[in-house]
Amino acid sequence: MALLLHPRVPSHPPRAATQHHPAISDGSCLVPLPGLAWKRTPFAVTCRAARVKEAAPTTRAAPPPPASLAKEAHKYFDHAVVTVRAGDGGHGAVLAMPPAPSADAAKPRGRFNRGEKKSKKVSYKRNYDGSVALPTGGHGGDVVVYADEAEETLLRFHEKARYCAKRGGNVGAAGGTLSSRMHSGFAGETLRIPVPVGTVVKRKKGTVLADLDHPGDEVLVARGGQGGISLIDVPEYRRRKAMALSPNIMRDASDKVLTHGQPGEEVSLELILRVVADVGLVGLPNAGKSTLLSAITLARPDIADYPFTTLMPNLGRLGGDPALGALQFSSEATLADLPGLIEGAHLGKGLGRNFLRHLRRTRVIVHVVDAAADDPVNDYKIVREELRMYNPQYLERPYVVVLNKIDLPKAHDRLSSLALEISSIGCEETHDKNDIKDNRNANISKHQVPLDAEVEGSEKELEDYPRPQAVVAASVLRHIGIDEMLKEIRAALRKCFDHKLPEP
Repeated sequence: MALLLHPRVPSHPPRAATQHHPAISDGSCLVPLPGLAWKRTPFAVTCRAARVKEAAPTTRAAPPPPASLAKEAHKYFDHAVVTVRAGDGGHGAVLAMPPAPSADAAKPRGRFNRGEKKSKKVSYKRNYDGSVALPTGGHGGDVVVYADEAEETLLRFHEKARYCAKRGGNVGAAGGTLSSRMHSGFAGETLRIPVPVGTVVKRKKGTVLADLDHPGDEVLVARGGQGGISLIDVPEYRRRKAMALSPNIMRDASDKVLTHGQPGEEVSLELILRVVADVGLVGLPNAGKSTLLSAITLARPDIADYPFTTLMPNLGRLGGDPALGALQFSSEATLADLPGLIEGAHLGKGLGRNFLRHLRRTRVIVHVVDAAADDPVNDYKIVREELRMYNPQYLERPYVVVLNKIDLPKAHDRLSSLALEISSIGCEETHDKNDIKDNRNANISKHQVPLDAEVEGSEKELEDYPRPQAVVAASVLRHIGIDEMLKEIRAALRKCFDHKLPEP
């Protein structure tokens, strides 16, 4: 075979240099240096065929780094996209008929064989029609998503975004011969994925599969593959006799495809968490919502004197009304403290758009207003307008206005005028049965509209929506007016259940 050399290196060096230059080999040459001996200098040979192919750029978005999940958990805790794959079905087997006993083996040989036991006839499992029940491959594991009270956020789905169930077992065909000891493949274990209560499961850019708003609710999101069947491979002259045992007779080599298990389903899911609460606390940043939650419940949210202290919704359990006696436990409710809203929140400014959807399940809204601010009435209108622009149905629900921080002199001087002006914004609410029936018919099903899309508002203004149920003056930090506030909140909850308003 010819030796390939670099085109710049001569194949035969000149004779004058032969005595000083040894044969060129190993990709190196001799270079003379002034005043020094000859030095061997390597050179590189590049070849187009030796280039390594560059990896194709991946289009899949990389998960957020762990540091970002820890510092900015409020951006990822209520939304995640995962891919689930059910297990593949187990494979069947190609079986051969057992050899028929020979006639010589059935005859006794000599008088010493009289006591030997005769071989028992092999019995196979039968189907309802009398045919032999051939073993099949195991069914692949399904994927089920269920609501678990122990789960709180969807952050762990950003760390691991792919879940796969186990495949089904293959047919245990030892020796490949049909026998009564053969068994079907074992079914794959069902993969159960826990999510927080209130999670909406939907196909990515598709329809809603389930709304898991109660503990223990579950939905099957991916089905496992069906196991392959087993076939009997017999010669042509024995095929008619084998057909009497089972219809699964292998006709040609193309039938081997039937023994392969079916692949499991693979689905991309979008998980959206919507807090399950009866009462939602809304207001501008630093209005005192977290302080109110800690004053009337056992919740301990982060409280500070700067805005946007609350980055994720905090939940608290409100005790029942002691005036009901033994029925007080039936009047318990869950409160949700939402992050502060700013002007333009429905357009995504601040943190508003990410948390306005958590009001969908609430029945009563408690609007906390800082009575010591420069213009409390304007602050009240800003929050109401943001709710109207995002979903006008929010303004149809009963709500209570809490004028907070009345212990400050600035708020105490104008308390009566503020309460009168805020309570006059809106119209009188009608309780006719026809109106309630119309509201039920106008309520759009949550399974027919996109979850995060704003409901197109009508031409109504803030004055066209019902007035607040009550305007309560309180100072949650000094525990002033707490009892009156709780009384109005419980009255609004009773009103919801008395009128049997449809669930939002």
